[in-house]
Amino acid sequence: MRIVIAEDDPLLREGLAALLRAESLDVVATTDNPSSFLDAVDAHKPDVAIVDVRMPPTHTDEGIKAAVEARRRQPGLAVLVLSAYVEQAFATELLAGGAVRLGYMLKERVGRVEEFLRALHRVAEGGTAVDPEVVGQLLARPRPDDTLERLSPRERDVLALMAEGLGNTAIAERLFVTEGAVHKHIRSIFAKLDLSPDDRADRRVTAVLRYLDSPVSR
Repeated sequence: MRIVIAEDDPLLREGLAALLRAESLDVVATTDNPSSFLDAVDAHKPDVAIVDVRMPPTHTDEGIKAAVEARRRQPGLAVLVLSAYVEQAFATELLAGGAVRLGYMLKERVGRVEEFLRALHRVAEGGTAVDPEVVGQLLARPRPDDTLERLSPRERDVLALMAEGLGNTAIAERLFVTEGAVHKHIRSIFAKLDLSPDDRADRRVTAVLRYLDSPVSR
């Protein structure tokens, strides 16, 4: 796995590089600004990019914009975005074009090495990894139409795990239920939220996140 890191905090940037190299992963470049990051993507054609949301010069959304541009230049590039805290608009902006090979994690999650590495491998393999804290805040936002109130408590649990990027088997294991029960809950969720069911995890996550960020939820 070839990885480019874009992070302007030198301690975190070099710490990430050391961690990944210790796992026998190939960190081909580390950068501290969007321009150098895009140059590195063009030069090295990485499999995965790890990108900080807030980067120079304004430390607002440069990382997100650079990640979107990197995926435009290299379709299929896996991107794991890191943020110091939940930035809902940025999370859904990045995921709006489709959740394949995308992750959004809080920086504090990097310290939980196994969890961070699982997220990295998930996006590299074509899946989605959304931080549970991000999902929790998306679900908790007030919705004028109260559509989420249609869901049972168990369906909300399943929806949250779907939005994190987990497949049916992992959801069943997390909730200590059968896969058949999970499949039944998912069918019910899609029906109640007026979403078309789909067996592909990436597309169902995209649908759920788009719904959560629809105009009526803002």
